Amino acid sequence: MINKRISVSYRVSPRFKALLERAADRENRSQTNLLETLLFDFCRAKKIEIDPERPDTVNS
Repeated sequence: MINKRISVSYRVSPRFKALLERAADRENRSQTNLLETLLFDFCRAKKIEIDPERPDTVNS
């Protein structure tokens, strides 16, 4: 798997942003790292996987 980083941009509510900042600070993580961790844990629990050869394709 390639560790290339890409930029993602989206709009969130002020409440979401404030909670993300607070949660990331509490866990001593960046906001991006916290979101990645939460998403990866969720996908693992729901058995949502990707093909490592085609990371743009989701297998559920």
